[in-house]
Amino acid sequence: MPKQTNSANEPTRREYVKYGSAVIGAGLLAGCAGDTDSESASDAAAETSASTATAETEASTETTTTENGNKPYSVSMEPVGAVEFEEAPQTWFPYTGDYADMGVALGQADGLSAIGVRARFGAHLYEELPGVSVNKEELTQLWQDGTSKEIFYELDADVHIVDPNFMVNRLQWSQSDVDEIDSNVAPFFGNTIFSRVYSWHDYADYSMYEAFEKVAQMFQQQERYDAFEAYHDEILATVESRLPSETPDVAVLYPAEMPPESFYPYLIGSGTQSKHWNDLNVGDALAQNDVTDAQAGGSTIDYEALLEIDPDAIAVRLQGEITQEYFEQEIVSHLRNHDIASELQAVEDDRVVYGGLTYQGPIIHLFQLERAAQGLYADEFGDEQLFDRQRVADIVTGEF
Repeated sequence: MPKQTNSANEPTRREYVKYGSAVIGAGLLAGCAGDTDSESASDAAAETSASTATAETEASTETTTTENGNKPYSVSMEPVGAVEFEEAPQTWFPYTGDYADMGVALGQADGLSAIGVRARFGAHLYEELPGVSVNKEELTQLWQDGTSKEIFYELDADVHIVDPNFMVNRLQWSQSDVDEIDSNVAPFFGNTIFSRVYSWHDYADYSMYEAFEKVAQMFQQQERYDAFEAYHDEILATVESRLPSETPDVAVLYPAEMPPESFYPYLIGSGTQSKHWNDLNVGDALAQNDVTDAQAGGSTIDYEALLEIDPDAIAVRLQGEITQEYFEQEIVSHLRNHDIASELQAVEDDRVVYGGLTYQGPIIHLFQLERAAQGLYADEFGDEQLFDRQRVADIVTGEF
């Protein structure tokens, strides 16, 4: 959204968004050891996050009124602390698709201007929601063989829904780079939530809905959040009531190449990337065999190593829009016809399922929960839609 020109005595939108009393600590470490690219060579450094801890203060609402009649308010989120807003941000961007999905769920799609890597944002799923859409091709891609400060200046957003430690430890920014963008453009407001394997992330581990509520507070969209939370709880209760008493041990894998001969392993942890697996109460076949997560520097595993683990089910994670036809042709058929992979119990039992996208917020999660349930428990869920697309769309568009 273009910025308006203001007279000298009117505050600019940039002045409406600033840090409050608690700010990012000065002790951020610049850079981190280079991790193996666990999902594709082209978007390696866009995968993870970064580190520092500051005490979180309680979110508060100011009682004074600004010149334009708005009441300032502050929202707290580790590691940044309390961020003060004099009005809800109008233009914004995250780095990862989990926060992009949260903003869309809160009816803020029009203000979304950029994303870290377009292919990792599951906006194609919105096509099933009447009246909800995001054209990814119109979003600026932040990862362009790195992510420069200049692109933040060019976008000139009101807020960056990004963990500043992500910028330092994953994208090799310095603390002075973070401070410069915070002071000259807009604040950072985010916490790396998709994974829990990073040693530098020694501050609050928010669940998906804990982080979602903070984003809702920032956008002043508490009612939409409440509606989503209530419907999420309703769906989850129904799904959980239908799960079998014994659930499988699953290996979540990402192909190191296509067709796959080896895979990057992903543990089913408490990060939001694993929420749909935790909701389905599955076991982690890789963790039970002391496999190191690729996001924590773990190496690839081949079919021989996988055969030693021999998981009950295999979930293959892929980015982008993955149809069931593509998955069957490129993944399942390859494993069935492979000399070694064909001996895996999961292959023999037809329990090789699509593992979903790494980054999921409240909307994408519902789609991934549905597809995972259908894949793992075909006898129970089949091709059944597990949530009402119109009801979700109504929340997004404010018709609830």
